[in-house]
Amino acid sequence: MRRSDLPAELNRFVGRAAELDELGRMLTRARLVTVVGVGGVGKTRLALRAAAVAQKRYADGVRPAELSALRDPVVVAHALAEAVGLTDHTLRPPLEMLVEHLAERQLLLVVDGFEHLVEECAPLLRELLRRAPGLTVLAVGRRPVGIAGEAVFALAPMSEGDAVALFGERAASLGAPPGGDAEVRELCRRLEGIPLALELAAGRLPVLSVGQVLQRLGDRFRLLDDGPRGELPRHRTLRTAIGWSHELCTPKERLLWARLSVFAGPFDLEAVEYVCGGAELAPDEVLGVLSGLVAQSLLSREDGPAGPRFRMLDTVAAYGAGWLAALGDTERMRRRHRDWYVGLATWCELEWFSPRQAEVAACTESALPNLRAALDLCLEHPEDAHLAQYLAGTLWFYWAGCGRLAEGRHWLERALAMDSGHQDARLKALWVLGYVAVLQGDPTAALGALYECGERARGAGNAVAEAYAVHRMGCLALLSDDLPRAEELLRQTLDAYRELGELNSNVLMAQVELGMALVFRGDLEGAVALCAEAREVCEDHGERWTRAYALYVLAYAAWTRDAYGEARELLGECIAIDHAFHDLVGLVLAFELLALVTASEGDPAEAAVLQGAAETVWDTVGLPLFGSESFNAPRTLCERQAGEVLGAEVYAAAVREGRALSPDAAVERALARRTPDAGPGRGTPGRVPAPGTRKPAGSPTGNGGETAG
Repeated sequence: MRRSDLPAELNRFVGRAAELDELGRMLTRARLVTVVGVGGVGKTRLALRAAAVAQKRYADGVRPAELSALRDPVVVAHALAEAVGLTDHTLRPPLEMLVEHLAERQLLLVVDGFEHLVEECAPLLRELLRRAPGLTVLAVGRRPVGIAGEAVFALAPMSEGDAVALFGERAASLGAPPGGDAEVRELCRRLEGIPLALELAAGRLPVLSVGQVLQRLGDRFRLLDDGPRGELPRHRTLRTAIGWSHELCTPKERLLWARLSVFAGPFDLEAVEYVCGGAELAPDEVLGVLSGLVAQSLLSREDGPAGPRFRMLDTVAAYGAGWLAALGDTERMRRRHRDWYVGLATWCELEWFSPRQAEVAACTESALPNLRAALDLCLEHPEDAHLAQYLAGTLWFYWAGCGRLAEGRHWLERALAMDSGHQDARLKALWVLGYVAVLQGDPTAALGALYECGERARGAGNAVAEAYAVHRMGCLALLSDDLPRAEELLRQTLDAYRELGELNSNVLMAQVELGMALVFRGDLEGAVALCAEAREVCEDHGERWTRAYALYVLAYAAWTRDAYGEARELLGECIAIDHAFHDLVGLVLAFELLALVTASEGDPAEAAVLQGAAETVWDTVGLPLFGSESFNAPRTLCERQAGEVLGAEVYAAAVREGRALSPDAAVERALARRTPDAGPGRGTPGRVPAPGTRKPAGSPTGNGGETAG
C-alpha cells in the first residue's frame, strides 16, 4: 500500500515550474538524483514538491529522511531505517536490515541535509541502491553524494518573475502593502532571487516599506566587497541578507537567535525559556522575543502529536552559531541544552506510568534529535560519562516501549564503555542494556550486563538495581523456555518490588511476564488472576503499554475457553495500543494469537493472511517468536489447522497476501471484524480442541488435543 510521510506545506509553493519538470524527468532516468545549491536557494522545498508530484509512481510511497541534525555517523543508518518505517530489534547491521526491507519495494527516499555526513552516507546509499532495485533516492545538499550513477541537479536562484511572485505572495500573507513593481523587481535583483533572502525581506514589510527595505539593503550590500576572497557571490549575498536581517533585529532577538542555534531539530517554548533565558534575557521575555523571530521568518512553527514546536533553518542556525561562538558562550549554552533534555527525559520516565503515556511517547519522539545532541555532548567529555549513562538508562521506556532497541543499545554501549565513577548511573544503564539485549534475542550480552549489574548492586547495597537485574533475568528465562526458572525469578522480583514499595510499568510488566510463564505452563487460573489485577492497576493509573501485554495473556486464556469474541476484542485493543506506541514485539505477538483466534472462528484463509503479516514484522523484530517453543505454540497450531483446511497451495497464497501488507494496512485489517465467506477454504473451520483436551501451549508437539479436529 502506498504511503508517504511528506510534511504538509505551511504556505503556497510559488514558481519553479521549469525546475520541477526537469527534476521530475531526471527521477525517471536516474535512481540517485541530487539537488545541490547554495543554502537558502530552496533545495528542500523543491525536492519535497517534486517528490509529492512523483509519488504515484512509487508503489510503496515517498519517505523523507532529515539528517541535518545528526552528529554521530553511526546514527545515520538508524535515521534512514526510521524514515522508511522500519523498526529493527535484531543484532543485524543496520545496512543489512535496510537492504532486506527495501529489496522488493518501490520507494522514493528523500535524503536531506547529508553534506556533513557524506563520508558515511555515500557508501550506505551506494549499497542500498545496488541491492534494492526498486529504490530511488532524491538527495538534497550543498554538494553531490559522489557515487556512480548519480545525476546532479544544480538549483539556481529563482528567475526574476518567480522571485517577484514569491515576494508578493509572502507579503500578501502578512497583510503588508506590496510596494511598487519597480521597487520589488529591484529588491529581487539585489537579493539575486534567493528564496530565503526574499522571505526574510518580506518578513520586514509589516514594519518597513519596500523602499525602506531597499535603502537598508543597499547599505548592507556595500559590505560585500569586504567579504572573504574566493567566496561565491551568491554565498556572500545570502550571508549578507541574513546579516542584514540580523542587524535589523533587536539586541534581544539577536541574542535569542544565537542561543537557539544549540537546538537540533524541533523544540518547544518551555525548552527555549530554560535554555535561552537568563543573563540579558529573562525567561518571561522569551515568548515575546521568540514571536518576533517567527514574524520575521527566522523561525517556523509546526504542529504535531507533541504539540506546537519551533524550528530554525540550518542556514539561519549556522549564522546564529557563529555569533554564539563570537560571544564565547557556546559551551555554556550546550550544557544548558543538555541539562534541559536530561531533565525532560527524567520527567518522561516518571510520567510514562500515568495517563500521559501517549503524550510522553510523542514528546520523546519529537525531542529525539535534541536527546541525541545531549548524549553526544555527554560522551565528548569523560567527566560527564555518568550523565551519558543516566540519560541512556532513563530512556529505557523509549528504547523498549517505542521500538528503538537498536539505537538504544548503541547509546547504552557507548556510555558504558566509559568509566563514570558513579555506581548508580552505571547500574541503571546495565540493567537497561540487559533488557534491550533480551528483547533483541542476544542472551550472551544480556547475561553479561545483568550479571555485572546484579553483582555490583549487591556489593553497593543497591536493592533497586538488584531487583531490576533479577527481573530481566526472569524475562530472559521466559523467552528461553526455562519456565520454572522464569517463574522462580519473577516471583522473587515481585517480592522485592513489594518490599521496596516500587510500583511502575516495570513492576506491572514483571507481573504480566509471570502470567505468561504460568499460562505457558497450563496454570490458566493463576495467569488470569495476575493479569486481570495488572490490567486493573494499569487502568487506575492510565498505563497502556504494559496493559497491552496483560490483554495478550487474557486473550490467550479466553481463546482456551473458546471465547473467541472476547479474545478478539482483547487482542484488538492490544494491537491498537502496540501500534500507537510502535511496540513491534507486542504487536507481532498479538498478530500471531489473533491469527489462531481467526482460524478457530472458522476463517483459515484470513488466519493465514494474518500469519503472513506477522512474518514481515518478525523480519524486523528478530528471531521469529524468539526461537521459543512456548511463544511459537499458537503459530504452530494455527498453521497446522489452516493448512489442513486450505491445502498447501491456497495457504501459501494467503500467507503471501499477508506479507505484502504494509504495517498500517496489516493493523487495519487485523482490527476489522471479518465474517467468514462461503467458498473454498472457508466455512469449514479447523476446530480447535476443547479446553479439557488441550495441552499447555508450551507443548505444541505433544500428543494431546492440539492435533485433534
